[in-house]
Amino acid sequence: MTVGDQKELRTALGQFATGVAVITAQDAAGGLIGLTMSSFNSVSLEPPLILFSVDRRANSLKALLEAKGYAVNILSRGQEELSNRFARALSDKWSNVEHSLGHAQAPLLHGAIAHFECAPYGQHDGGDHVIVVGRVLRFAFNPDAEPLVFFRGKYHSLKSGDERPPEWPLPMHY
Repeated sequence: MTVGDQKELRTALGQFATGVAVITAQDAAGGLIGLTMSSFNSVSLEPPLILFSVDRRANSLKALLEAKGYAVNILSRGQEELSNRFARALSDKWSNVEHSLGHAQAPLLHGAIAHFECAPYGQHDGGDHVIVVGRVLRFAFNPDAEPLVFFRGKYHSLKSGDERPPEWPLPMHY
């Protein structure tokens, strides 16, 4: 298939299972920002850097890029509703969302399996997205919580004991 077929490309990219994160920040006027994404990665341990990418059409992109800091909240299996809430452009995403404030007043979502409190480090062109690199200042995690996993356009669970070697050769679709 050619990369000109965006629907098929999106389907192929969906074959990569990812965790789900909500990036949070406070804008210049004191309002809270929250965006769901699966494009989160570690970059470097020295210095401690992470990255995520934001669609250029996102309503809160400008405010996020101007924020003094932000938090990456890695969602737990029980936080599907939060993932859906922060994935949409809603007037009040924050109604009844339990959180505390971290670096630069970025919200830390209660129940997340990990938080990374970050200072802006860099922004890069990523085509129809902006790649945001943050320097991790503080972090916390719960090693016993189960992650929210996104695969083939749906949420999934990881079950203990599901670990098994892949069957070789792996079938490929071209």
